[in-house]
Amino acid sequence: MEEKTTTTILVSLLVLSALLIAFNQYQVSALTGMVDSASGGVSKGRISFGGGGTASLDKADTSQITSTAMAIKTLFPELSQITDENDAIAIMIPTGTPEYSEALGGITFDDPVVSMEYLSKWYYSLKEEVKQQHPDVWQRYLGLAARPTGISCEYCCGVGPQGITSDGELRCGCAHNPAAQAIALGLMLNTDYSDAEVLREVMRWKTIFFPKNMVALAMDVAGKDASQLQSLPGMVGGC
Repeated sequence: MEEKTTTTILVSLLVLSALLIAFNQYQVSALTGMVDSASGGVSKGRISFGGGGTASLDKADTSQITSTAMAIKTLFPELSQITDENDAIAIMIPTGTPEYSEALGGITFDDPVVSMEYLSKWYYSLKEEVKQQHPDVWQRYLGLAARPTGISCEYCCGVGPQGITSDGELRCGCAHNPAAQAIALGLMLNTDYSDAEVLREVMRWKTIFFPKNMVALAMDVAGKDASQLQSLPGMVGGC
């Protein structure tokens, strides 16, 4: 009897895992379809960075950012030109392979679930490496991420726009939060991106993780009505 019960539990867990995988793939497929429609069919493998180079961040001041909305307004000035949700989607949700992919473990916008899983696991060893071997990078990271700049899992766990404490400890351990931290820390360590460029990339990944919330916020920032935004999934990847 006990053996039969154990077998039943294992089968149930396998079925649940399969359903979760299928659901995540459905979310990714739906999101990709929305982005392709909004952008006129962006080709796979396209190098993507910083809104396709459409906006300069030379004058962006991240020291004044105190919320995710302010980060979006500061880092995506092209939103002032949008007319509808399709324009917002095309700006906020990237596709293809970012130029820093290899430096950050081969992550790709086209497979956000696998990329998030890798980043969330990599964060812990990356954090220790930077703290011990690159203290200047660690202090720079704290200066950006240990403030309410939006580097967080804001829309799944309720921690708000700040994902780490003042000394660099995670305020939430769900997969989205360490993944976002790994993007910021990895870009600071492995690229010459400015703080504004780093934060913009985090915002773009955060939009992939939480499409509906972030696109709606972008539309609000642009002064557009986001109340009818129903087509995007609320979250990609599990906590």
